[in-house]
Amino acid sequence: MPNIHILPEHLANQIAAGEVIERPASVIKELLENSLDAGATRLEIEAEGGGAKLLKVIDNGCGMDEDDVLLCLERHGTSKIRQAADLDGIATLGFRGEAIPSIAAVSRFSIISRPQNAELGAKATVEYGKLTAAHAVGCGKGTVIEARFLFGNTPARRKFLRSARTELHHIDEIVRTYALAHPEIGFVLRLDGREVFSLAPGQSLEERLRLLLQRAGAFIAVARRSQNLAINGLLLPPELGASAGTMLRLFVNGRAVRDRLFSHAVAEGMTGFLMKGRFPAGALHLSLPAGDVDVNVHPAKHEVRFRHGQDVHAFIVEAVRQAMRIEQRHSQERIFSPALRPEGSARPLASPPGLGQHPVSPWHQCDELEEGRALATAEPEMRRDESAEIRRHLAPAAPPGGMNFQDALEEAPAPANMFAASDELAGLRVVGQAASLYILCENAEGLVIIDQHAAHERLLYEELLAAYEARQLAGQRLLFPLSIELSPGQARILENRRDELSRLGFAIEEFGGATHIITAAPAFAADSDPATLLLQILQQFSEDKGDHSHPLTDILAGMACKAAVKAGRELNEAEIRELLKKMAKADMFSHCPHGRPVARIFSHKEVRQWFYRG
Repeated sequence: MPNIHILPEHLANQIAAGEVIERPASVIKELLENSLDAGATRLEIEAEGGGAKLLKVIDNGCGMDEDDVLLCLERHGTSKIRQAADLDGIATLGFRGEAIPSIAAVSRFSIISRPQNAELGAKATVEYGKLTAAHAVGCGKGTVIEARFLFGNTPARRKFLRSARTELHHIDEIVRTYALAHPEIGFVLRLDGREVFSLAPGQSLEERLRLLLQRAGAFIAVARRSQNLAINGLLLPPELGASAGTMLRLFVNGRAVRDRLFSHAVAEGMTGFLMKGRFPAGALHLSLPAGDVDVNVHPAKHEVRFRHGQDVHAFIVEAVRQAMRIEQRHSQERIFSPALRPEGSARPLASPPGLGQHPVSPWHQCDELEEGRALATAEPEMRRDESAEIRRHLAPAAPPGGMNFQDALEEAPAPANMFAASDELAGLRVVGQAASLYILCENAEGLVIIDQHAAHERLLYEELLAAYEARQLAGQRLLFPLSIELSPGQARILENRRDELSRLGFAIEEFGGATHIITAAPAFAADSDPATLLLQILQQFSEDKGDHSHPLTDILAGMACKAAVKAGRELNEAEIRELLKKMAKADMFSHCPHGRPVARIFSHKEVRQWFYRG
């Protein structure tokens, strides 16, 4: 007697359903995709009891006649593909022909459909995989599908469902995702009889994203096109990024996907703008020829595979970087634009009292908090002694070849009005300094607050990065070479990263056994212990997980952070102006390399509302 036997059809259908239908939200996903393929311009989605009691999708698509209604209940019944060659260029969302029979196999299922040019429609009912009725019926144009008592014939599957609230949340997410995938289509979502949202057809992506996120602020627009690739969409500002990757909606040819290559490319494009533990958020649409992407790699069609993955990745990275560069210009225009409203502006202080002598605010979260507190309590004489050091850091940078940040800043005689706007900063009036950390300014829009450490850190980081890429970061020969013992793992990393360490300014020689000799160290980090710095860098290389945070950028960011003007340092008018001038000319300035925002603008309206002035 043979050991191999053919499974009964109802059991085979249940197994197929297990591949496609993970939870109630999976049913909604499959039905939405079929409705979109049918040309629907309006969809209504209903769910009750966490989706286990009722799932319903109503569309105004092309509809089906009675023959097609019966055929769609058969496994592999599809109108999307006819031959093997069609799999090489799938342009529809659904194509496997398994969704409807899989859903019908695990629910009390009904379908009512009517073609656009027919007087009557057709209705079929299925009881857990068994057809119980099929007949003509009067109905509206389009299709209505209901699935009741999901997993009623598979108690083991049903008991693994989460709470009704959790399952409804997943349904909500699916509908929102496809509403962003197709903003031109109307969506209505009702959960347990309550209308969650009603989205009109014909909206733009920005309008729909604002409605779904309930966001009033600005987005970062991403748009780029090449011969075979196009990307467009909107990202939230980096400081508003998600704490998990779920808030970045990705679409490939109108299909919602979870693709690691795509999400990695977006994050890499925002390197140097995202805080640790934060991820990009927004919605991005990628379009490419159907033959260049394989959507047939996952039963539920969540994943895709690109034929030219490296090219797609590079294209997306550059598109996001380009968007961030444009965003820098917008930020500069907002901060440094010419003053539009001199009347009614706050008057400058005749003699700014105690500028920079305020104690550091207790809510200040900068890395240099403790140092700032200590400096804030120092004697004024000590502060004046430190002014040369501050000017040294804020002096215009020498050409990258020398990376000499020690040139003194030429001090011009102070104007009669110490904080009057110069031609270069015509749109910005410096008011003063708060907590020896924040530079307070006013422009036509309102109150501008600038984090002096974050601003200077970003400027230094960009100079270091440019010098590194040009192989012009200077190394400083050590008067007395240092010996250091490295573990086998550290020695291996050293050998693999020798070129990068050399470009950073290190010169390291093998001495024998585990001992290595440091003969030169980065000149920019002259205040750091070379051995400690080397070990820290080797540790960062060892922790490289291939995510958007590259160890080299982290290393350069750390070097810039150490050299930037610290919290608690009082800046005089010339130093403040030099920092602002550099910001006004910088290609990148809006966030420190660790992702913290450099400046915030509080509009005149916001300030008036603080004081109930309307």
